[in-house]
Amino acid sequence: MAALDGTWNVRRAGGWLPPLVGVRKRIRGDRGTTSVGPLPGVPFRVAGSALRYRRPLSGFVDLLEPDGPDRYSGRATFRGREFGRFVMERARD
Repeated sequence: MAALDGTWNVRRAGGWLPPLVGVRKRIRGDRGTTSVGPLPGVPFRVAGSALRYRRPLSGFVDLLEPDGPDRYSGRATFRGREFGRFVMERARD
């Protein structure tokens, strides 16, 4: 999904997720990472509108839906069960 290419700021929208302060997703083509501040990112692969994390976190999948220009609503799932919601907005820096 080329529309996902870029850097995204992530914030919590509900559920069992922590506040997500400083969380960013960086996506290029069919790959990306989720990072907190300066820490190394956790890798995932992009499969349509799903972000599928790699081992050892392969049970985690983020499901995305467009929610306006440069914005997506996301559902964080583990083994198919939703445990939280978040919003991704394109970083402006």
